[in-house]
Amino acid sequence: MFFDRDGVLNEDRGYTHRIEDLRWMPGAREAVRAVNHSGRFAFVVTNQAGVARGLYREAAILAFHDEMQRRLADIGARIDEYAYCPHHPDGIVAAFSQHCSCRKPEPGMILALLSRWPVDPQASMLIGDRDSDIAAAKAAGIAARLYRGGDLRSYIDPPEGTAQPPACLRPLQPPRRR
Repeated sequence: MFFDRDGVLNEDRGYTHRIEDLRWMPGAREAVRAVNHSGRFAFVVTNQAGVARGLYREAAILAFHDEMQRRLADIGARIDEYAYCPHHPDGIVAAFSQHCSCRKPEPGMILALLSRWPVDPQASMLIGDRDSDIAAAKAAGIAARLYRGGDLRSYIDPPEGTAQPPACLRPLQPPRRR
């Protein structure tokens, strides 16, 4: 399962990077835990143009992700890997002022994670809150759902008695013994 960060897992406060600004979206931590308990990987893919724009450094992103991981661990959840793009073509920091294949809607972050982890793209999905998230997922060949707010846990878990969740949310079946 691939999650966008700002606006899906945590509130988007505009270039969110300070630990004191970390506010979880409703049911976000529980959604990550549900994905973990289903036997699937949980990834974050996030554009962080604030680096290119000179608003904060990469160290702030890493610290923010460390804090997210700590708070997830408090409830027995985890993100398996965080991927971020610090680039923006209109940036003022020369090292990051560029177009790149990792900035959504390009699929680079997703493709890199798919190449590093034993993940089936056909059984994968991204949850994002912007059209660029959905476009990146489509370009990477994975399913996507547009999140518009509300309880994220219930968003990824269908109510009792309804259709089965997508394959990326179904528990892994134990191997058959011969």
